[in-house]
Amino acid sequence: MADQQYLALYRKYRPQTFEDVKGRDVIVRTLRNQIVSGRIAHSYLFCGTRGTGKTTIAKIFAKAVNCENPQDGSPCGVCPSCQAIGADANLNVTEMDAASNNGVDDIRNIIDQVAYSPTQGKYRVYIIDEVHMLSTAAFNALLKTLEEPPSYAIFILATTEPNKLPVTILSRCQRYDFGRLSSDVIADRLREVAEAEKLDVEDKAIRYIAGAADGSLRDGLSLMDQCNAFNYGNETLTYEKTLEILGAVDTSVFSRLYGHIHEGRIPEALEVLDQTLAQGREMGQFVADYLWYLRNLMLLRASESVKDSLDISADNIARMIEDARMSEMSEIMRQIRLFSNLSEQVRYSANRRILTEMTIIRAATGSMEETAGGQDEQLDNLRNRIRELEQRLIKDEEKMADGSLSTAGAQAARIDEAPGEQGQDSGLKAQKPKKKYPKAVPEDVKEIVRNWTAYISKLPPGLTKASLMSAKLSVGDQGQLVIVFSNYVTADHFLNDEGYRNRLRYFLRQCSGKDVEIEYKALDKGQKFTDNYVDLTEMVRMEIEESED
Repeated sequence: MADQQYLALYRKYRPQTFEDVKGRDVIVRTLRNQIVSGRIAHSYLFCGTRGTGKTTIAKIFAKAVNCENPQDGSPCGVCPSCQAIGADANLNVTEMDAASNNGVDDIRNIIDQVAYSPTQGKYRVYIIDEVHMLSTAAFNALLKTLEEPPSYAIFILATTEPNKLPVTILSRCQRYDFGRLSSDVIADRLREVAEAEKLDVEDKAIRYIAGAADGSLRDGLSLMDQCNAFNYGNETLTYEKTLEILGAVDTSVFSRLYGHIHEGRIPEALEVLDQTLAQGREMGQFVADYLWYLRNLMLLRASESVKDSLDISADNIARMIEDARMSEMSEIMRQIRLFSNLSEQVRYSANRRILTEMTIIRAATGSMEETAGGQDEQLDNLRNRIRELEQRLIKDEEKMADGSLSTAGAQAARIDEAPGEQGQDSGLKAQKPKKKYPKAVPEDVKEIVRNWTAYISKLPPGLTKASLMSAKLSVGDQGQLVIVFSNYVTADHFLNDEGYRNRLRYFLRQCSGKDVEIEYKALDKGQKFTDNYVDLTEMVRMEIEESED
């Protein structure tokens, strides 16, 4: 056993000067300029999540203002004042944890100390960590001193939740926000520490640890310390070992899970979960990581240009872009809602696996049950159900060896696709047209309008059928069929999805024997149909009366 007590990596490699600080260039430069120019404020507020350098920079700043030989605003680290502050033995620097010392008496002790000038150095520096934990009485006691402190007193308040501080405190401080560090910054620092410690770590493992640190350099060093302890010896810390140690899951696993859910393959999706749990992965972390995967998919689906800003390795980004391209935004958002609810439930439930399996099944089947998502959630469910039914139709068609359909309903459901014209969400199998269809003339279009109800009634049940039955029709100036929807919600499929437009065109081609051009429109809010469009309700009534005669 080593004679010297082991120091955790985050303590051993804690920055001692401004030059050692990583990823805080703007904050460091501002503080150094204040020290060099002598324009030092009396109160500072450092805000940011854990492990982002708030307390570290506060201590370096306390050293710098009391250093006997400062170097361009940075502490020398060798003078008696720097040595004493570094060893927490300087009475001029007081650090208090407000999480455990949050009463008014604790603040009064500080106020009593402020009355005395420093015995060594120029300033008394008070670092109050987690300051948002102070009681209301403690804040009130601190306020007067914070407003008019002695010239030798400096207060540095650090917090992870600045929104909990009174406005009267916020207005008296210079505020500095410590955002999350990028994965690149954390990875570079981990490489430096690994080299200094003579640790053999794969670069892929370092990049994963940097990503898992979630913007906290301290967390990154702690995770690498944990992995190194498990992998103690001369062995290389590999990416696979890192996943095993941290109970994490590779991105490719989430891609497979998403693909199975997207295609409605429930057994395969549950098998992914079973294999993951068999490897000892933690359920809560699994759900959280999958949610993060869905978040990245959502951003990529919105715009692939964000790929450069995502902390994702090049070997994973291509796979995620493929997953995003094959998905609708509504589908991704629906899964985010489902798994967000699950992440809250698995924290306190003893039936984590059951809840996770239930969520996967719901995501894969597009459950029609009532949810908290309201009308948007129900619409997403309906779209997923339609997609599922269309996929079943594909399987039915593939079983027919001669390519013909056995029932009139199935025949109407088939929509021949021209090569290269099928949209990305097309739910029906593409087939080459068996013959050339003549282009429809205005008289042909009028015939289609007259038979519209009969044609559309042959479509399988679904949102598109209801939308088409409620639409109004007319013949355009160029001889095209004009379909006008009452609003943009019901017209969404046809206005924004080429696959739906192609399917309807070839469906009408098969029904009428003519190739008809189609134009789609939607009425704005508050706008009404004009007399230029056919009233299908009246047409159906007239057809019934004619058949009775």
